[in-house]
Formats: sequence, C-alpha cells, structure tokens
Amino acid sequence: MDPDSIRTGERVPHGGESERDLLDFSANTNPRTPEGVGDVYTAALEESRRYPDDDYSEFRAAAGEFVGCEPERVIPTAGGLAAIRLAMECVLEPGDEALVPYPSFGEYAREVRLQGATPRFVRYDDLFEIGSTVLEPCALAVVCTPNNPTGDAVDPDALESFAARCGDAGTTLLVDEAFLGFTDRSSAAELDREHVVVARSLTKLFGLPGLRAGFAVATGERRDALATARRAWSLGTPAASVGAHCLRRDEFVRETRARVAGERERMRDALEDEFDVHESDAPFLLCDVGDRDVSRVIDDARAAGVAVRDATTFRTLDSHVRVAVKDRPANDRLLAALGVRSHDDVDPETES
Repeated sequence: MDPDSIRTGERVPHGGESERDLLDFSANTNPRTPEGVGDVYTAALEESRRYPDDDYSEFRAAAGEFVGCEPERVIPTAGGLAAIRLAMECVLEPGDEALVPYPSFGEYAREVRLQGATPRFVRYDDLFEIGSTVLEPCALAVVCTPNNPTGDAVDPDALESFAARCGDAGTTLLVDEAFLGFTDRSSAAELDREHVVVARSLTKLFGLPGLRAGFAVATGERRDALATARRAWSLGTPAASVGAHCLRRDEFVRETRARVAGERERMRDALEDEFDVHESDAPFLLCDVGDRDVSRVIDDARAAGVAVRDATTFRTLDSHVRVAVKDRPANDRLLAALGVRSHDDVDPETES
C-alpha cells in the first residue's frame, strides 16, 4: 500500500443502517441464516482460547466444494473485501492503471488508489468489448458479477472471452462474486487461469455480514503470491467454523435462491408502477425515481420505518435508490413505505 495515497485517500459510502428500529433495505444481506449456526459459533468460541490453525483445511475444503475448485487454490480472508485488497496489493504498484467498472462497488477505485495506482473507469456493460489496445497498459481489470448496484450477472461466455483477452494482454483479472451465490451460475474459479483471481463473500448469502468471512481463489504462481501475502490467522476461529458449516448447507442455498428470485420479480412488478426498475440477477433492485427528489424518497421511507440505499453515491447515478430483496413480510413493508401497492393486494374486480 502506498503511504502517499493513504494520506490523500477517503472512505466511501456503503449501505447498512445503524438505527436498529429501522427495517434495513440498504444492505443486500440474506434475512435468514442456516440452522445450526449458533451451536457452531458457541463451540468455536470455546476453541478461540488458542490461535486458529492457519492452514484452515476445513474451511478451504468447504469453499473449494462450493465454487468447484481444489482446496489448495482457496485463500481464506476476512470477507470478500479483504480478498479484493489482497489481490490488489499483490498486483498493483504506484503508477499502474486498473480498469474499474462503473457504476459499481465504490471500494474498487478506493483500493486501487490506496496502492498508488490510477483507476481507469469503463461502463460495466462495455467492459467486455474492450480489446488489447486498452488492456495492455492496465495491470488489473475488475469485473463484478452480478454487478452492484445494477444487478446484472455476466454471461459466462463473455467472461471467459474477456479473461482470455486479459491473459493475452498480461492483465490480471479480478472477478468479484460477492453476490453470485444468490444465482446458480458457475464461478470464474472454474476457469483455472493463472491471471484470474476470484473474490468471494460468505456473509451476504448466509446473512452474517458482521462475521467477516470470505476467500480468494487463484492458481499457480498467483495463488502462491496471495498465500504468501495473506495475513497470518486471517480468519478468526468462529468465522472459519461457521463459514465451513454454512458453505455445506446446500438446501439452504437452494431455498434462498428460489425465494430471492420469486420475491425479486414480485417486487419489480410492483415497483415499476412508480419507478424505472433495472432488471437484476442479484438480491437487490436499482430504481430510478425520475423527477422525484431522491432525498425525499429516502426520508419518506425512513419515516415509515424502512431504510433504503441512496444510490446517487455510485458514479453517474443521480436519481436512483437501491433496495434489497428480503422475505415477503419485509418486502411488503418496503413497498408500503415507498407508496407502492403489491399486485398481490389488488382485487381484479376493482381494477377492471
């Protein structure tokens, strides 16, 4: 990390509501957690009287099974963002350039700058058309799938083709799959290319954002570099134990994906009565509020007990909010707070 860049760096805004009385739709986390988490955590807390086993063999085995790779390729980290920082620390040097998508997760540009490198912004949906002329000067390219805050998941063939072009150009490709677990799409870990690094977050899918558990996946010399640079005891014992437990809850994952897909479409149908809603493969929806004042929309929702994400903090978005997809009772409270009527509540006879 570059000391000069740290001195001029800034924090970036995120979702997540500190006021506990509000129903939080500003953070895209599962409202449910797998059964047995409490028991696993309690047992791990007792084991925390000693240092963790820095090999994390159980966690790496579970993570490898989850994304379809060998356990040896898994590098445990304290959340997906820690995996992103680790990858950038190993790739970027002061003066480098990195391709960063927009609108997308604000931490990419911040982490690039903290390394003393310069973000080169490209629209997230134009990224896959980029050729060698743009790629060759860049040490790193970042892809977010599904993209945050739009929710678009990248077509696997397009991602594989882009990865090949990055390899030809000598550009490391960092694929952030923080929300991919909410879909049934394959991980880029299956590409198994030395210039590709995958970052995964556990805590969104399994409803435990405060636990801070995630991992990176890499191969060959890139994997060796990440493993060497990884901080010792990078996961606490409770995070490693609970993470391994959650990663093996296949039925929970299937149920979550089905619920999110169904509720997302139901919410989108209702929200489109008032807003322009972006199609999404993620557990959230991006809404263009049009001529309405974004602050007023957010304040009115808060007055009704619901927090939504101010999406104007994302690059180029100036009239947007983002809302998470949770369970049906909570989602109905969100719709009511935004002044939207669920189509489930509409009486066909009164609408005819």
